[in-house]
Amino acid sequence: MSGPELPAVDRASSSAFVAATGFEPAEMTGTRVTGTVELGPDQHTPWGVVHGGVYCTVIESAASIGASVAVADRGQFAVGVNNSTDFLRPTTTGRLDVVAEPVQQGRTLQLWQVLLTRAEDGKLVARGQVRLQNVPLPGA
Repeated sequence: MSGPELPAVDRASSSAFVAATGFEPAEMTGTRVTGTVELGPDQHTPWGVVHGGVYCTVIESAASIGASVAVADRGQFAVGVNNSTDFLRPTTTGRLDVVAEPVQQGRTLQLWQVLLTRAEDGKLVARGQVRLQNVPLPGA
């Protein structure tokens, strides 16, 4: 990535809210973001399954990272304007693999698709699409 640097996005640097999702980004480019999520009781609903908000947050985080990397050299970052997440199967614990890729990247808007799959068997747990707006970095 050239131009302004992306802020730290690891769990230690994130807000408590984002860190609680368990998302650990690995590959972060303007055309692909990968990572993992470790799930457990800290993310459960009262019924003992992972809360859908965890999936929404991971999906938005992955898309936002990739979309922001894509426009950083223009002095911009990306903010979500719509998140549509489908919950496909309940999960209680384990690792999810995260893959985010752009569907469309324009001058003002981007659309990213994110897939969350169980590491143990590759089954899709949730998928989402995030529409993001490219906005100027503060002070740019």
